[in-house]
Amino acid sequence: MGMPAATDRYYTKDEVLAFPEDGNRYELVYGELLVTPAPRYNHQQLVLALAAELRSYLSTRSAGVVMISPADITWGRPDDVLVQPDVFVIAPEDAQFREWDEFRHFSLFVEVVSPSSARYDRFTKRRLFQDMGVPLYWVIDPANRRAEIWTPAATAPVYETVRLVWHPSGVTEAWTMELDKLFAEGERR
Repeated sequence: MGMPAATDRYYTKDEVLAFPEDGNRYELVYGELLVTPAPRYNHQQLVLALAAELRSYLSTRSAGVVMISPADITWGRPDDVLVQPDVFVIAPEDAQFREWDEFRHFSLFVEVVSPSSARYDRFTKRRLFQDMGVPLYWVIDPANRRAEIWTPAATAPVYETVRLVWHPSGVTEAWTMELDKLFAEGERR
């Protein structure tokens, strides 16, 4: 289970960056501290499988750069935001940057939900990603073998149980991945 966030105070990015390396993931959304334990093996298998498929797709297209966390995404906000999406695609217009605080444009964010991160991924971080205009946000839910699809204007997710589809701007062929294939990767030993 996730550690409770300290809701009685406002945290800053500098405070969060100064926390000790203790195995927890510390994130910040509008001053609210989010604390989760290190991801489990199956979680990381899903993250790597998804990132590898996206990287393969992007290797022959100028549609952005796929990355995995840890990363300190802030959108350049000075104090109150610092997130680490599991998988994300930096939009082509920001692909030349090399520092986390320089990135402002993203094409896709993905979180693989676990019991310790479910509330943050589905509510706290999702609202931030919508506010920041992330065009597509997937919450991958291995326990229910589905994905929740969010866009900036959505008030409820679209649930997908068959396949993920991403069609970046300016690209003729969409990226697709069968969810059964993805979840099988997460169950590998």
